Amino acid sequence: MGSFSIWHWLVVLAIVLLLFGTGRISTLMGDLAKGVKAFKKGLAEDDEPTPDHPKALSAEEVAAGAKKKDEAHNH
Repeated sequence: MGSFSIWHWLVVLAIVLLLFGTGRISTLMGDLAKGVKAFKKGLAEDDEPTPDHPKALSAEEVAAGAKKKDEAHNH
């Protein structure tokens, strides 16, 4: 009773297809794909620096900038 066999899942799938039809399911899956793409695009846009949130420098970039600044003051 704890697990379902493949036949149970096939019957459930057949009922879902009868209730919703293949057109609605394909539309729903297309909308889901658009949502995932928009989410990924939003994440990629968050990585780009803006005036409000400039890019964070890595430790190597900070050290290189400090070294150049020291060299400029010494000359």
